[in-house]
Amino acid sequence: MRPATVAAFALLVLAPSGGAARPPPPPEAPSAPTQQANTKAGIVTLQSPAPEAILLREGTFTMGSTPSEVAHAQTLCALEPMGRECPEQIFGDEYPPHEVYLSDVWIDRAEVTVARYRRCVAAGHCLEPPYASGAARFDRPELPVVMVSYSDAVAFCTWAGGRLPTEAEWERAARGARGRRYPWGNLWNGTIVNHGKISWDELDPTDGFLELAPVGSFPDGRTPDGFADMAGNVEEWVADYYAPRYQEGSVMNPRGPSSGEERVLRGGGYVHGRPFMRAASRQHDLPSMRRPWRGFRCARDP
Repeated sequence: MRPATVAAFALLVLAPSGGAARPPPPPEAPSAPTQQANTKAGIVTLQSPAPEAILLREGTFTMGSTPSEVAHAQTLCALEPMGRECPEQIFGDEYPPHEVYLSDVWIDRAEVTVARYRRCVAAGHCLEPPYASGAARFDRPELPVVMVSYSDAVAFCTWAGGRLPTEAEWERAARGARGRRYPWGNLWNGTIVNHGKISWDELDPTDGFLELAPVGSFPDGRTPDGFADMAGNVEEWVADYYAPRYQEGSVMNPRGPSSGEERVLRGGGYVHGRPFMRAASRQHDLPSMRRPWRGFRCARDP
């Protein structure tokens, strides 16, 4: 596992062009979303709820990083409070850049919340997160569920009628077909993402939150497709086993290695600095490990 710091080391879904209607809701979701009324100055307007999932249309994108992008990541480390360059090998698992073809896939707009996860617990399909062991402050319905293992994430997504996204699907959602550096674009903006810092004290309240933020708290940090919190807040379990290097050449619907000891995590959490907010950044850990900055979102096949 890479350390958190270098010190220790809707009624319709918003979709890309050719968007489609929202798929049938998962078991824990209402069967028919209702419109919400807002009243201001005597005028009533109707707003559709945000879509639960967004359809990524089939297509090709470049996954991974070039040497110049890795060099840029190293310079980002020098801008952190610790003020030093990260060794290249920290980002070496982003090599080589390669062409990936993906089929259509639905991916959750946002990270799974405590409220959604608790419906799975109540149904007897998911384990209770260990909030009672000193993490009660994270047990709020609007926060992303954390302290969940890889198996917990798989269990929820299966119960909800889906699965974890693959690493390639997650990166395509975060980067877009054109390969954005961050989910929102190519320039760093620390006010639109719940991030940490590379420092002896990893927590950074300058974004408005010291630790977890309610899901969707940074609308300006969404991707153009509408995905929320693809960087920061919590890092997310994805389906793949971890390998320290991608395979060479073009691939179709990659699923990662067939076996391994660790699983991949994506997106960075509230303890991670700006180099790890990049959409190509990778983390990895044993699947049994639970962290307060770790959650997940689900994917579904059409």
